[in-house]
Amino acid sequence: MCNIVRKKQGVSNMLPKSDDRPNVLEHVSENVRRLRRTAGLSQEALASAAGVSRRMLVGIEGGDVNVSLATLDRIAAALGVFFPDLVQRPDRPDRSRINAVAWVGKKPGSRATLLASATARHEVELWSWSLGPGEAHVAEPDAQGWQEMVYVIEGILSVRRGDLENQIPAGDFLVFASDQPYTYANQTDSLVRFIRNVLT
Repeated sequence: MCNIVRKKQGVSNMLPKSDDRPNVLEHVSENVRRLRRTAGLSQEALASAAGVSRRMLVGIEGGDVNVSLATLDRIAAALGVFFPDLVQRPDRPDRSRINAVAWVGKKPGSRATLLASATARHEVELWSWSLGPGEAHVAEPDAQGWQEMVYVIEGILSVRRGDLENQIPAGDFLVFASDQPYTYANQTDSLVRFIRNVLT
């Protein structure tokens, strides 16, 4: 799911700078500047390839402007990378936990958060799961390269892989390679509900 937000429609602005929320624009400016230099492109060359003005690109790299997700998508394509590469923290290259607010609407509570990203070679499955109290599902290992993404809606989900166990409360998520035995379990007295993506 490396292009997790590449098809957004009707989404206008990135999150404005704020002291109490992830400063996505600051990450974008540093990432775009670094990736452009790595690709050996001038600002003019990248702006031309992405179909944006050089003034806009200068503003993005300077962190001085809001920018649409569609514009960032074009810049990512021109750089040969994906949207998450532009918004994730530069000091955290692992895409399994991006957790960045990428859009804020005009009405209270309206926002879009990019939680994580993972590369899918062939197919992505979307599952809705629920586990009653004390229930567990033991899964056989998948093929090499398969991954799972889980987002907990209600309760606390336990994910066990060998000696490693993660407790994921409602509102949190986990991305992991599923090429080893793993177990989804509910060790609580309440129902657990979660969304599961299988990436092959």
